[in-house]
Amino acid sequence: MGSGESTGASTDGSAGGIPPGRPAGPGGPASATAGTGKPAAAPPRRPRKAVVAALMLTMGLVALDSVVVATAVPQIVGDLGGFSVFSWLFSGYILAATVTLPVYGKLSDTYGRKPVLLLGISLFLLGSLLCATAWNMAALIAFRILQGLGGGALQGTVQTLAADLYPLRERPRIQARMSTVWATSALTGPALGGLIATYTDWRWIFLLNLPVAAAALWIISRHLVEPTRAPGRTGPVDWAGALAVFACGGLLLFTLVQGGVAWPWLSTPSLGLLAAAAVLGVLVVWIERRAAQPILPGWVWRRRTIAAVNLAMAGLGLLMVAPMVFMPTYAQAVLGLGPTGAGLVTSAMTLSWPISAALAQHVYRRIGFRNTAATGVGLATLILGSFTLLPYPAPVWQPVLIMLLLGGALGLFQLPLIVGVQSTVGWEERGTTTASVLFCRNVGQSVGAALLGAVANATIAGRLADAPVSGLPANLDDVSKALTHPGLLPPDAAAYLRQAVAVAGDHVFLGATLAAAASALVLLLVAPRRFPVLPEQREG
Repeated sequence: MGSGESTGASTDGSAGGIPPGRPAGPGGPASATAGTGKPAAAPPRRPRKAVVAALMLTMGLVALDSVVVATAVPQIVGDLGGFSVFSWLFSGYILAATVTLPVYGKLSDTYGRKPVLLLGISLFLLGSLLCATAWNMAALIAFRILQGLGGGALQGTVQTLAADLYPLRERPRIQARMSTVWATSALTGPALGGLIATYTDWRWIFLLNLPVAAAALWIISRHLVEPTRAPGRTGPVDWAGALAVFACGGLLLFTLVQGGVAWPWLSTPSLGLLAAAAVLGVLVVWIERRAAQPILPGWVWRRRTIAAVNLAMAGLGLLMVAPMVFMPTYAQAVLGLGPTGAGLVTSAMTLSWPISAALAQHVYRRIGFRNTAATGVGLATLILGSFTLLPYPAPVWQPVLIMLLLGGALGLFQLPLIVGVQSTVGWEERGTTTASVLFCRNVGQSVGAALLGAVANATIAGRLADAPVSGLPANLDDVSKALTHPGLLPPDAAAYLRQAVAVAGDHVFLGATLAAAASALVLLLVAPRRFPVLPEQREG
């Protein structure tokens, strides 16, 4: 049997893949392709081990990159300067990768996965080479953005190829391997970055990408064979839509990254940029409604399953800010751990996540994709909420246990959604669908960083304003310095500041709890009880 969504006949007819009354059309069994009227693409032959290894290498490039770079930031800043803007080493990369996801998704559906993946690896390779030659921080940021342009192609296309190469019954195996790549990168990345920065030059961080990217490029170009597509299915690329999506998404993410940091949220720059992003959003809708082959087709939001998964994954991106961004600060400032210890607390989540993802198939084969994901995010809601119940100061094992349990819950939440939604569309829609899911997750993370960052800042600022002790930092800009060097403060001021950070952590995790609860409601109220899995996806 292929899956819990399709184990046999169902009284509601949904186990067969199409709900009663749904007309044959795009993605349906009676449609040859995505509404093109062309014969369906022939399924690819069984993937070679070399191709799977190349996909894992490619995913490893993306997974390791930011983790290793983050460890070497002090050495990079010491060499190139630019301390005030170094955060754009990460923000620029994420922005470029996120806004290009829909474009690459559509291109992979139009021209195939292989050329898009080769383009992405080539851009990532070129960006890495240029990063290693950067002469100042501005040049390094520009080259990191070029890397991000390649990273956007790698993220979406690797996930799409995983669905192309494996039938539904076997897909959890490749997805679990991908999760293991991320977990291994999270564990080994800081140590690798530290070793490179300590014993060599930080430029080797980027130079080491070159042989890995070159090997992946060679293996994929030589061994990846895609299904044969009907002639004449390619159409004109919606470049106007691509440019509008890029501009709108880039401006929105730029505003979210800079708001509350470079300028206040309610200042003229923030409001002006948000208004400009809204205007560009209207322009995107206008262009896409008139395009023959839109970059962001309307069916992505008209189909209940895809729309529900997109919204739920946006909630995942938002809630992830609490454990991944704020937990290291909490571990150092409140628990008194060093950077390595704080990293180990956070990495507990990455240990349980791939294990849970690998076991998720045994659950969704019995209760379905939606119910499995709803169970996972429901558990995540309880686990995130339990953080607010920790004593002050909490023993280290308690936050570690929370992170371990959270990873297990999120593995049960994310993998069924990705596998499930990819199984509801044909080959010619899968790249666009996968890109929309990843795009929503990344946007959710950017929104979460802005919202939860504002919550944390407001909490700490309020505590500083009402402080009963003296010697505290005068403003938020000095708080990070004080947290890094608590010995600079009087003992009672340092203790008060630690407690303020603990309260801010409670508020951040409460916000993440609400995001998880919202994702659970979306799945229960919007997503269909059974995902409409296509018949060909159940084969194998």
